[in-house]
Amino acid sequence: MDAQLKRGFLETCVLATLERRESYGYQIVKDVPPLLGLTESTLYPLLKRLESAGCITVRSAEHNGRLRKYYRVTPAGAARIEEFLAEKSDVMSIYRYIEFAHGAAVPGAACDQGERND
Repeated sequence: MDAQLKRGFLETCVLATLERRESYGYQIVKDVPPLLGLTESTLYPLLKRLESAGCITVRSAEHNGRLRKYYRVTPAGAARIEEFLAEKSDVMSIYRYIEFAHGAAVPGAACDQGERND
């Protein structure tokens, strides 16, 4: 998968992971689909941005004698997930158009963009 496309999905995948349950960095990396190639070095700056945007909250708690940061999605973060999901039909229409334009016959593709007049 293209690196730029992956980056576009990472934020929403992290938010969706945290919507299921509160979690910490290492566990988030394990929970996000491996296809996205999320690493801890990519995750922590993303978590900081999401916290600054009010999409997640952070709390510290002791675990095995060490402090661990736990992250939880906020209503603003849940709203971002909903916005992302609302765009699904638009994204799928674009994919169908690309497949149609590329020559792969996809049912409904011509209807999405009008008939092709070559």
